Amino acid sequence: MAPPLPGYSSHFGLDNIPFGIASSDLHPAPVCATRFKDSVIFLDKLDNFLEGIQDLRQDVLAYSMLNAFAALPNATHRAVRERLQSVIREDEELQSLPTGTVEPIGAVTMHLPVGTGDFTDMSCSTHHAQNASEAMTGKRSLPPAFLHMPIGYAGRCSSLDISGTPVERPLGQYWTGKPGESDVVFGPCKKMDYELELAAVIGKPLQRKQRLLASQAEEHIFGYVLLNDWSARDIQGFEMIPLGPLNGKNAGTTLSPWVVTTDALNAYRTASPPRTQKVMPYLADSGNAALDIKLEVRVSSPNTTTEREFTCHSNSSWMYWTLAQCVAHQAIGGCGLRTGDLIATGTVSGAESNEHGCLMEYMKQGKQPPRGYLEDGETVILSGYCGEGVGFGECVATLTPARDLES
Repeated sequence: MAPPLPGYSSHFGLDNIPFGIASSDLHPAPVCATRFKDSVIFLDKLDNFLEGIQDLRQDVLAYSMLNAFAALPNATHRAVRERLQSVIREDEELQSLPTGTVEPIGAVTMHLPVGTGDFTDMSCSTHHAQNASEAMTGKRSLPPAFLHMPIGYAGRCSSLDISGTPVERPLGQYWTGKPGESDVVFGPCKKMDYELELAAVIGKPLQRKQRLLASQAEEHIFGYVLLNDWSARDIQGFEMIPLGPLNGKNAGTTLSPWVVTTDALNAYRTASPPRTQKVMPYLADSGNAALDIKLEVRVSSPNTTTEREFTCHSNSSWMYWTLAQCVAHQAIGGCGLRTGDLIATGTVSGAESNEHGCLMEYMKQGKQPPRGYLEDGETVILSGYCGEGVGFGECVATLTPARDLES
């Protein structure tokens, strides 16, 4: 873990008020916190400011995970957020808050915001699915189920890391050349990639064998985070036939530290993408359920030349499936939903050449990519911004060299 990067003050204005888990020298035990501009407000000592809010227990904001708070009704989250907004509106210098409850962002360490028991990675972007197909097969196509439902796979929760945690290049097996026509070797991944994603954090749980409609899913979403689903493409390509990815996705999954609430994002709802065919009733939405979040990836390192510096721009509103639809689809089989579960979009990409949300999409057969896969020491920074005062800050990690099998 590392202190957050500076430079995101404009993401955390009065209209945001996200929630996260923070610690510092003055607050060595991680507790619930929020952020206003470049100030972190520790919430565990604000009982006098938050008293009287329905369903809010006094100790719930002193926990080292947001799960207990996230499981409360959305109305309680809204009331806490509105109470904090009222306090800040009257005193933007935060002088009225108890001594020691406010620290500069550079003095704190952020931690994973929730304890996660289930992590599902969906495939929601038509552009990503088609670009990935072209990179792997030379032909643009969609999986057979893509236009019928958001498809996905179960990820590994033990690999979830908070922003700032380095990711180690993994070891694994892969083909040395053309798939199926070359030797299989074991060693450090040669094709390490990032994936630009958005994820919903489940708040209110859903019991086993209960279902919900996409139009009801927001009741169960506490908020949203950025997510980098680091991918070892050569390991992934060998192991995925005929099953889904395993060790190709286990090196690390990086989360941004601040959970941006559904209320903060309501002003950035936009038209759902047009459907090429009718969806099943449980996936029907209001038609205004997409989120207009401007997403960016920057790749660089201290040794990166100007030619290898890399930037991608995308937008979550371009996806074919919304996260509300993903939540409804996750639950339709009867598995239920647990507080802290993460449901991610898969790579968010656009149609243009500078809008690919991962490097694999540039590796189209017969075409020269703008750069290769990630090198050791390169840092990947995801960011998301909605409008003045509302953004996600950074989701950052540096790729470190693989270690020998014996070490």
